[in-house]
Formats: sequence, C-alpha cells, structure tokens
Amino acid sequence: MNVLFICSRNQWRSPTAEHVFRRYPGLNARSAGTQRQARKTVSPAIISWADVICVMEEEHKIRILADYSRLVQHKRIYVLNIPNHYQFMDPQLIALLEDVVPAQLGLRVPA
Repeated sequence: MNVLFICSRNQWRSPTAEHVFRRYPGLNARSAGTQRQARKTVSPAIISWADVICVMEEEHKIRILADYSRLVQHKRIYVLNIPNHYQFMDPQLIALLEDVVPAQLGLRVPA
C-alpha cells in the first residue's frame, strides 16, 4: 500500500509520519505539503502514486479535493486531526501517529 502523508509545509508532521511508517511491512510511505513553500509540494505525480492519503487537518483535505478532485475521486482520504504543535520526530507526535494511523488504515503494529 502506498500511503501519502500531507501537512502544510512538509516540515514536521508529514515527514515524521513518513519516517515512522516506512518500517511497516507492505507499506510505502511518502510525504508532501500543500503550501507553495513546502519542502516537497503535493503534485499530480505523488497523488497518482498514492493508494491512500492521510492529511493532518481538515483544511488539507479541502485543499487536496479542490486542487486534485479528478485524481483523488477513487482514493481514500483520512483526516488524522493532528494539529501543528509538534517538531520533527517529537515523541508525542510519534505516539499520536502510532495510535491513530494503524487504526485508520487497518494495519498491524510491527514487532
């Protein structure tokens, strides 16, 4: 399964999620941001690559639906409801991601 994690600037939340979920068997993780100044911006190519899209906030979903409606019409988009309060690899952010994402995607936590 190819999972794309999206936040605003691709600086803290989505790169942390990408890093954490790379270790899950059968899962390929990438990240991007919705803002023009993001480290890696959302593009048609990365949207097409993704089987599933996990956005950090509802505003990211709205933006993706507005900008890429045709490309996402048959993709699952999950809103994780993770606010922009964390730094890259913040232990609290990792714990939150590990609690929310596997449940959303139906994943088993690796040993």
